[in-house]
Amino acid sequence: MRAALIRAHGEPDVVEIAEVDEPLVGPDSVLIEVAASSVNPVDWKIVAGYLTGALPHHLPLIPGWDVAGTVKAVGPAVTTVSVGDRVAAYDREDHVQHGTYAELTSVPERTVARIPDGVSFEQAGALPLAGLTAAQVLDAVGVVAGDTVLVHAAAGGVGSMVVQLAAHGGARVIGTASPTNHDYLRELGAEPVAYGDHLVGNVRALAPDGVDVVIDLIGGDALAVTPELLAAGGRVVSIIDADTVSQLGGAYVFVRGRGDQLGQLLTLVADGTLRVQIAETYPLERTADALRASMGGHVRGKVVISV
Repeated sequence: MRAALIRAHGEPDVVEIAEVDEPLVGPDSVLIEVAASSVNPVDWKIVAGYLTGALPHHLPLIPGWDVAGTVKAVGPAVTTVSVGDRVAAYDREDHVQHGTYAELTSVPERTVARIPDGVSFEQAGALPLAGLTAAQVLDAVGVVAGDTVLVHAAAGGVGSMVVQLAAHGGARVIGTASPTNHDYLRELGAEPVAYGDHLVGNVRALAPDGVDVVIDLIGGDALAVTPELLAAGGRVVSIIDADTVSQLGGAYVFVRGRGDQLGQLLTLVADGTLRVQIAETYPLERTADALRASMGGHVRGKVVISV
């Protein structure tokens, strides 16, 4: 099968398209014929070698953790999906080697969800990591109807999902983004503010008593000023900086694959509640270009790789 792989870490130029062996199918695994995947910042960080101190890496490796496609085979213990089903999954394993930027990928059954009618492979392939992260950060700080929630980097892949899910749950959402994305955030249900030197003043102008929840998707100065933004008894969660958010008394989330939760999110996409914003779509042969597009840091929504 064809796959986008790297033999050494570096810039996206190290990615090549090569023929590799088809993946094995374990007793509780599902072999997916890949139609679409997507780029998350973790993918180009893996290519660059930034995560080698956190997870075991085995070269050559195929990047990619998101996948949508058609079930080609199942292990003998699999009971929830069958050959021919349209499915999606978040395939983060405990080591980095067999990713989803390939014609075929094998994933654990527990990570798999069926794709409802009306949801495209591109939409489903862009959803898993971003959608699951959004759902799990909201769960981590117990966001409920009536909360005022500040979302940093609200126009990105994860941020746009957080905004929609929080607003759908009845929260008031304030989102930081560059001015070019403010109209987009309004469409999603957020009140936009500019980040930067005047962040605290901008947020306090909308929420004079502070916000109930800060959801950090960017780290750095935005997370550091959290004490100036929170109302009394407020909560904070980060997906970027475990040490700082812990010092602030908050929670750190590293997203986990959950097929049941992904299925719920796909249902929200199907009924129009949740919008999957696709910024650009690249063929597998242009995986390096797709990674570069994400590295720019100002993508609205997700970059999709179509296989």
